[in-house]
Amino acid sequence: MPADWAIPQPWTVRAVEKETPDTFTLTLAPPDGHLSRFEPGQFSMMWVFGVGELPISISGDADAGGHTYTVRSVGLATKALVSRQPGESLGIRGPYGTPWPVETARGRDVVVVAGGIGLAPLRPAIYHVLRNRDQYRRLVILYGARSPRDILFRKELASWAKQKDTQVLSTVDYGGVSWHGRVGVVTTLLKYVRLQPAETTAMVCGPEIMMRFVARELVARGLAAENLYVSMERHMKCAVGLCGRCQWGGNFICKDGPVFPFAKIGGLLDRYEL
Repeated sequence: MPADWAIPQPWTVRAVEKETPDTFTLTLAPPDGHLSRFEPGQFSMMWVFGVGELPISISGDADAGGHTYTVRSVGLATKALVSRQPGESLGIRGPYGTPWPVETARGRDVVVVAGGIGLAPLRPAIYHVLRNRDQYRRLVILYGARSPRDILFRKELASWAKQKDTQVLSTVDYGGVSWHGRVGVVTTLLKYVRLQPAETTAMVCGPEIMMRFVARELVARGLAAENLYVSMERHMKCAVGLCGRCQWGGNFICKDGPVFPFAKIGGLLDRYEL
């Protein structure tokens, strides 16, 4: 482990884009001008000087070196993050963690299921599949949001839906008089998908209860647990397995995850007290 693993490096905010009323995407530039390599699904520790540090998944295009972070403002630290202005600095450590299985999924159908801001950690995997489209079969993207105003990356969802062999379906928990799309939890979208379980790799990210039900449904439809992956992020502080804050059963989410095969942690996901 490098001696300076705990020292954040000052990155400069290049742009802040409002995605929804409470969610923003920050584009950052490193101090030396050279973007460090990351894999889809990895996260960084982001430090707002004088406020605090928290883990945020990288939501940019890994193949293009895009260090962007999509953050929902829900507390003091996240509010401070999204309030940064272009030209100001943030502390960055990382990237850390295990990636989505984009390499082992080559030659297979890829099913991506996201709930809420869970679409952000999955976005680099979607970028990777689309950038290397001839190396994958069908791409299915299922996305659920709380309401129409909470839908992330609207333009990209529409653009992805136009790509070859790509199916994109969205739903919301609560619609409204002006909403003409689907209403219901994200698992209801699976009935519109022609699933070939033996040839499919699934990647799921969202609230734990959502991932639990999606995983159950996919396994019930014949998908092998070892071909199903979920992303967990909770209470990570050191990011290298020293503090024990993110211990989950016998795993440390920061170094054994955040992406886990469901075959490894399915039993833990069903234990409500963990």
